Amino acid sequence: MRIVDVVCSAGKTGFYFDDQRAIKKGAGHDGFAYVGEPVTEGFTSIRQAGEAISVQLILEDGQVAFGDCAAVQYSGAGGRDPLFLAKDFIPVIEKEIAPKLIGKELDNFKLLAEEFDRMLLNGKRLHTAIRYGITQALLDAVAKTRKVTMAEVIQKDYNTGLEISKRPIFTQSGDNRYENADKMIIKSADVLPHALINHVETKLGNDGGLLLEYVGWLRDRIIHLRDSEDYTPILHIDVYGTIGAIFNCDTVKMADYLQTLVDAAKPFKLRIEGPMDVEDRDKQIEALAALTAEVDRRNMGIELVADEWCNTYEDIAAFADANAGHVVQIKTPDLGGVNNIADAILYCNKVGIGSYCGGTCNETNRSAEVTTNIAMACGALQVLAKPGMGVDEGYMIVFNEMSRVEALVNRRK
Repeated sequence: MRIVDVVCSAGKTGFYFDDQRAIKKGAGHDGFAYVGEPVTEGFTSIRQAGEAISVQLILEDGQVAFGDCAAVQYSGAGGRDPLFLAKDFIPVIEKEIAPKLIGKELDNFKLLAEEFDRMLLNGKRLHTAIRYGITQALLDAVAKTRKVTMAEVIQKDYNTGLEISKRPIFTQSGDNRYENADKMIIKSADVLPHALINHVETKLGNDGGLLLEYVGWLRDRIIHLRDSEDYTPILHIDVYGTIGAIFNCDTVKMADYLQTLVDAAKPFKLRIEGPMDVEDRDKQIEALAALTAEVDRRNMGIELVADEWCNTYEDIAAFADANAGHVVQIKTPDLGGVNNIADAILYCNKVGIGSYCGGTCNETNRSAEVTTNIAMACGALQVLAKPGMGVDEGYMIVFNEMSRVEALVNRRK
């Protein structure tokens, strides 16, 4: 089976592009918008609608395979590629990439994906969002050629040796961390609530008291609302480096504080994502490895999740090798080709660290479906409910895709 044509269309994502530099400089809110002028190149306002490009591959038997090019919420920040706007990049795909796709034999996803993920244009790699979407479409195309699910393609081409199965789903609350927690509990989400603890004074507390109070509330709320004592979700909270900020990254003091959170969460297991941010990759690995060793020495039972400075496949391997955290977030759009997601999950499995197949609220239903298939085939520790900042849409998309894939795979057993 070959590709005979490529069709691109502009799309919208499940959230927004935000100018992180302008926000860090103190831009205030005006309702859902921000006040002030953008400072990152390409932005016309501090918050603007997220955009995507659907890449549709027309196969010689008339089938259509597709993937969505999408970028993270904070595009153009932290060393990432520039803002991803459809009008700028559809011409690039149509002129530079489509001619190389047309005529390709769809026999092996891994080899095809690696070819286009490594493709150079004017001496540079393609925008991560383009690599993300093109490889999604190629995975779908190979699956349609073989008449199997995308998960089964990954299972075979990567020789995973694993059963394809549902993975725990991690739901994110955004700032509406109370009402959305109720929704998560009612839906029996496996892992919750993210909570978006990204500001010391208003969310963590200058002494950590606000987060401690929230964890206690969350524990009590789960016990109150759950239908059965068998429902014991993992509490996973992203603190965006704020714990390190209030304790000056002192490992012992941070561990002492984390123990209070562990006690408040009982009987539920606790994960803390991004406990510190020291603004340098190697120093981040060193700091997180030290904290991981300290909480393990105390046998606290908490799991730390690597996030800041852990963006590419190479970063993920470096954190995993150093035991910097118990779990590593795989921020799917930042890796470029989705083949790198499979490689990253399998590497984490190999070295014995948890793999959180994450991403961004600013994705599409299609990118969520594709990355869910990869997570199922590679045995990820958990999968992010995406897109959207909340629980309803993303949880539905990921949960339903898992159910469909599992049912189809089981039918062929």
